[in-house]
Amino acid sequence: MAAASPPSVDLEERRAELKSVLESGSFVRAPKLAQLLSYLCEMLFAGKAVQIKEYSIGVEVFGRGDKYDQNSDSIVRVEANRLRKRLAEYYAGEGASHKLKITIPVGQYVPEFEPGTAAGSEASLPSAAQPFPGRADIHEKGPVEAPPPGSRNIGLRLPLTMISAVVVIAVLIAVVYYVRTHRRAHPSAEAPATASGGTTDLPFGPPPGDEVRILAGSTRSFVDHAGKLWNADTWATGGEAVKGPAQHIWRTLDPEFYRTSRQGQFRYDIPLKKGVYELRLHFAETTYGPESTGGGEGSRIMSVRANGVPVLEDFDIAADAGASRTADVKVFPNIEPGPDGQLHLEFTGNDGRQATLSAIEITPGVRGQLKPVRLLARQSPYYSNDSEWFSPDNYFEGGQIATYPTPVSGTDDPEMYQTERWGNFSYAIPVPPGNYALWLHFVARRSEGMASADSGGRAVRVFNVFCNGKALLQDFDLREEAKQSDIVIRKFSGLEPNAQGKLLLSFVPVEGYASVAGIEVLPQ
Repeated sequence: MAAASPPSVDLEERRAELKSVLESGSFVRAPKLAQLLSYLCEMLFAGKAVQIKEYSIGVEVFGRGDKYDQNSDSIVRVEANRLRKRLAEYYAGEGASHKLKITIPVGQYVPEFEPGTAAGSEASLPSAAQPFPGRADIHEKGPVEAPPPGSRNIGLRLPLTMISAVVVIAVLIAVVYYVRTHRRAHPSAEAPATASGGTTDLPFGPPPGDEVRILAGSTRSFVDHAGKLWNADTWATGGEAVKGPAQHIWRTLDPEFYRTSRQGQFRYDIPLKKGVYELRLHFAETTYGPESTGGGEGSRIMSVRANGVPVLEDFDIAADAGASRTADVKVFPNIEPGPDGQLHLEFTGNDGRQATLSAIEITPGVRGQLKPVRLLARQSPYYSNDSEWFSPDNYFEGGQIATYPTPVSGTDDPEMYQTERWGNFSYAIPVPPGNYALWLHFVARRSEGMASADSGGRAVRVFNVFCNGKALLQDFDLREEAKQSDIVIRKFSGLEPNAQGKLLLSFVPVEGYASVAGIEVLPQ
């Protein structure tokens, strides 16, 4: 959850920090980023934070004009992502000793002024006697006892081995602290989870940040709703770039993501560091649809090989997704580069037909299993109080997102439950073969427009939840379940994907509407 600016920090201190940043070498060499940062901060200083929107930034900072379409032009998200990185580099270098630091939370544009971690400051490192807050994966062996009175020089009498042990412990504490702060600064590199939903001590594969995201057929970079930067098409051989006419793509917040593709017979040769990766291939059938002659299922059959090993054979995008113009993601764990340090992906159309691809995503993986999937029904990512990263809404079809300003009870993280998807809707969450635990987060709130006279002010919501056709919840009365707390969490285990490699979750109204605030899928 984003931290508010400390009340002790007045406007003059914040203006002074902004001035220092803008006059630094890092930003003098990047005038456009300096202009963007200045605009965001001045709007905040003027009390106009609510007016800081992607559209207004595009028009007022980047001169996009009244016809600016933020769906097809991602200039603001791209530059905001560059600004976040430039600020992180600045405060890791020449701004490291500053008492304040400026940050732009992922998925937002309103700047925040936070206390800096000045070198040598006692507050900049956690105490060895105190575990780091909010992390279940860092355990202390026990508190470090305070030295007895009069023992200031006891270190001079300690054996050399004990002194060395103290130094090693101090170094380990510093390393763990760095890993924790680095994860918070890079929420897209989430830590792998155990079967119980906790997190392991260290991720497998390369360190967070060694990620590859490619938009097939695109000549421009793109930042999605999760704040992830996708690079223009690269490392491709063969085929051709194609821009599709489809305006709406189902099961995604980013339909423009699927409007470009590479088609034909082609390959990608992607250099990777040694390690274990998770590969996601993004597809959408935008050429063949209901209105085309003979379109739809059977119009395009293709195969995919990774380092010579088939990963998809006789693959029909429309059939796998359930319809044309629908985002379809295939997930492959245990991916490693070949002996030459590259991942070779080959895309071949069957019977002379053209293969197609929308995007490639390669992230550090966990050997033998999928990394956890966590999402909230909102349009921006969220970092929870227990240090878990939730992506914005994804894989959905149907329903609507609602945002509520009134806080809820039964949680120490009410901001996490400010939004929900409601109506008659479904999620098709892609997973590889295996067993999974599913956590569904619900919230019952007061809604005058939908509450009955005898409901105690709560909206009447009775619904069923199915996973791949099997009932998980029947006649689930959210109002009754939430008598003790506004928050209701239901957990299920032993779920397996369907033949298309998906957990298809259907939320079907019985009385009123169905709803859900968040979904977690954890490998078992």
